[in-house]
Formats: sequence, C-alpha cells, structure tokens
Amino acid sequence: MADPKGFLNHGRQIAETRPVSERVKDWNEVYVPGSLLPIISKQASRCMDCGIPFCHNGCPLGNLIPEWNDYAYREDWSAASERLHATNNFPEFTGRLCPAPCESACVLGINQPPVTIKNVEVSIIDKAWDAGDVRPQAPERLSGKTVAVIGSGPAGLAAAQQLTRAGHTVAVYERADRIGGLLRYGIPEFKMEKRHINRRIEQMRAEGTRFRTGIEIGRDLKATDLRKRYDAVVIAAGSTTARDLPVPGRELKGIHQAMEYLPLANKVQEGDYVTAPISAKGKHVVVIGGGDTGADCVGTAHRQGAASVTQLEIMPRPNDERDKVSQPWPTFPILYKVTSAHEEGGERIYAASTTHFEGDEDGQVQWLHLAEVEFVEGRLTQKPGTERRIPAQLVTLAMGFTGTDRDNGLVEQFGLELDERGNIARDAEFQTNVPGVFVAGDAGRGQSLIVWAIAEGRSAAKGVDRFLTGASDLPAPIRPTDRALV
Repeated sequence: MADPKGFLNHGRQIAETRPVSERVKDWNEVYVPGSLLPIISKQASRCMDCGIPFCHNGCPLGNLIPEWNDYAYREDWSAASERLHATNNFPEFTGRLCPAPCESACVLGINQPPVTIKNVEVSIIDKAWDAGDVRPQAPERLSGKTVAVIGSGPAGLAAAQQLTRAGHTVAVYERADRIGGLLRYGIPEFKMEKRHINRRIEQMRAEGTRFRTGIEIGRDLKATDLRKRYDAVVIAAGSTTARDLPVPGRELKGIHQAMEYLPLANKVQEGDYVTAPISAKGKHVVVIGGGDTGADCVGTAHRQGAASVTQLEIMPRPNDERDKVSQPWPTFPILYKVTSAHEEGGERIYAASTTHFEGDEDGQVQWLHLAEVEFVEGRLTQKPGTERRIPAQLVTLAMGFTGTDRDNGLVEQFGLELDERGNIARDAEFQTNVPGVFVAGDAGRGQSLIVWAIAEGRSAAKGVDRFLTGASDLPAPIRPTDRALV
C-alpha cells in the first residue's frame, strides 16, 4: 500500500484544466501540461489498505491499481509503468478517455471522494514515455502462423499487439485512411491528441505488426478471400451502425450523424482540410444525445465558432450524487456529469423529445420542434402543452449505435451468426460460428467503453493463440458474457 494515512492527510485533487477562454481557441488537450506531477504522488498515497481492492472489479482489465499507486507514491515510475502495462496495452488512451468505473468502485469512495485513479494512470504512462521506458517488445521467435485483424480501434490494436508479441504474423486492416478507428476520428483532439496514437503505432510496427489502411473488408477485399490468406481472423470492426431519428424533416440539409460530423473536424487537425466541410461556425447547433459522443459534438461546435449550442437528452436529469438504493457502491452510477465541453458553454435540456424539424425554402434545417416527456406507467410519454421550437441550423445525432456494419457484406460473406441484439455471436473463446474467425470489442459486445474494448482484444487474442497453437499463456481478463457492475 501507499501512505497508511494518505487519505486522511490529503483531499482529492484532479488535473487542472486550461481557462475556457484560452482552450476554445485551439484544439490542444484541455489540461494544463505538467499540472499533475506536483500533486500526483500525494494523490496516489490516498490509496488505502482496503484489504479487498474493489477497483479490480470495477475495471474489466483487472488493473493492478493499488500496486502502481504505491509505486507512484514512492516515485518509482519505471516499476509503476511495468505494473500498468502488465494488464493494459494502452494506458495513455484509458487514462484520458475512460470514464473510470474503477473510481466508482474505490473503497475510499464509500464515504469520501475516491482516489484519482485515472489521473495517476495517465501520469505514470506519460512519465514512462518521457523516460524512454516504453519500448518495442518483439517476439523472440515466430510461430509461422498468420492473423488478420479487421479494425484498428482499441480492441483491434490490443488483439494485434498481444498476438504479435506471441510470435504470430499479424496484419491490421482499416477502412479509413489512418490507423486508430474511433480513437482517431471519433475522439476530438481536445480530449486526446493523436500523437498518443501515432507513437503506439510506431511501437507496434517495430514489434512486427503490419498495417493496411484504406481497405474495407467486404467491399475492397472479400471476407472469403481474406480467410483464405490467413490462419485466423479477428473481427474488431466496432458497432458503427448509428441509431437514427425517423421524424418529419429528417431529410433536411444540415442534419448529420455525429460520426459524419466529428471525423471531419479531426481531419482538419490532420491537415486534410483547411476548414471542415460540415462546420458549426456562426450557426445555432443542436446536439441530440446526452452521452460522451454528444459532449464531443458540443466541444467541437464551440471551437468552430457556433452561435449557440444546445444539447438534448430524452431521459430526466441524473442525480448529482449516487443513490445508495438504486445504484449502490461499488456499481457504476449514472450521475449528472459536467465534461470539459459543458464547462465551455451551451444549454442542456433534459426530458425532451424531438417531434419534427422545420426548414427553409432551400431545404436547410432552421428549427427543431421538441416536447417535454415524462414516465407514465414505465413509458416515456409526451406532456401535452409543452411543445416549442428552438433554432437549429446544424443538428448532430449522437444517440448511440445499434450494431456492426451490415452494408459492407462482411457479416454475410463470412457467414456469421448474430445474437438477439444484432451483434456477432461468439463462444467462450471469442470464436464465431466460423472456425478460425473470432470477434472482439463492440462488434461482439455492442457499444461499450474503451476499457472493455481493450479487455476484449486481450481476451480474444488468447482464444486465437490457443486455436493456432493448442495452448496459450496470454492473459484473458474477461469472458464474452461478462458485464459491467451496474
């Protein structure tokens, strides 16, 4: 453990963010560079001798949190990095993007603010990169077996790295022009600068992983042909079929899915465009959906110079604090959350449902009509007399995803079976109904968190390794049927 009195002597401190007036003028990460290092050892010392570390249960990766907290407290950064990488391939991703279910399960959080696990994690990995402690881990010998990984999001990258290090020859296929999946084009630069992805890709290349961009399996290359080329295939294509909003006026110009809008802003940062083809500049923006993707749209609209930003959520406003009856510790509670994007301005409207859109004579959306909703006998019902309209010249739909892409032919060409939720079905080894074809991440689990995606990639890699060699020493932190503590 760290300091036995750490949690008694020190309160919770989190990373300092740059002033709103400064950060909305650029696309850099919102945090003050270097602000964590002066406080992080004291924060790590708050990790108490809890006996049973429930943070392990909150984290699907099984991160050894008390151990690397102790090393961070003692400022043994090299040992902390080793413990961190023992369970997590990409802690710089989770340390920036994960909603930290580990903190919700922290024992200290029963009656005090929990340990800043996420901030300690990102401090350790950033320090490790600066110190040169993150090096390629090439295999000592090759197995002679080949694996294709479809998709380069966190699940695909984790599976590829594990299998490469096990000695297999791995090629990652990505339909976009750059590696990273939603990490690259779904996460705005202000949440995670893409240099973090780039240096991991270089590490993986040095280890032997090969990358093929601009190739969509099912369209550019038939799935059946891919299967013939490789001894095994891992499908990590994500859950990319966006939920739509079938209301009158949906066909108007200016209404876009979030994943049509966000990637273009990221492509500006990559140098592909001077200005985004879909921009919020000078427009009244409405974001439909109250989750993280919706918040990403809000922050992006601020930086593009929107005239106003309104975010709609159909559910009621969550509580500020955990309800000990309906959401007891150590479950992951649904709470009212103010992200960095929300700090930057805009209005949030809860318990509101879009009834229809209204446009001008050119077919461009101008107004969004909404009504308040409430639960009546367990169902959301519109409240009479609450209809109104708000200005909307750009609307982004951030209402989640319903399953993996079916339009490109990948599912049909492989002959894959789907489960009752529309995800690719798999067995206890993450193998589909087609021998040698495995599935990891959101394509098999459904829309989930980055930490679950990495855990899925690591676990699927074990199944692939065992399929290819008959046995495997690779770790498998979760089973396909495991679910979050909710």
